[in-house]
Amino acid sequence: MLAQELGEQIKRRRDMLHITQPDLAELADINVNTLYRIETGKANPTLKVLHKLAEVLGMELKLEVKKPNF
Repeated sequence: MLAQELGEQIKRRRDMLHITQPDLAELADINVNTLYRIETGKANPTLKVLHKLAEVLGMELKLEVKKPNF
């Protein structure tokens, strides 16, 4: 998944739950500027940050490793 798609999904879920960026940042214990950059696809968040956001937003993270096509 591209950073832009990831950010869009987080923003959609946040909007659906009627949570502001500052509130989500506080609940997830991350900087509001970091959240803004994630939502706009300008940041590459760590798994730790993604886990915090997913917990607050009631989302699930899945890590998938695909075999190379050769």
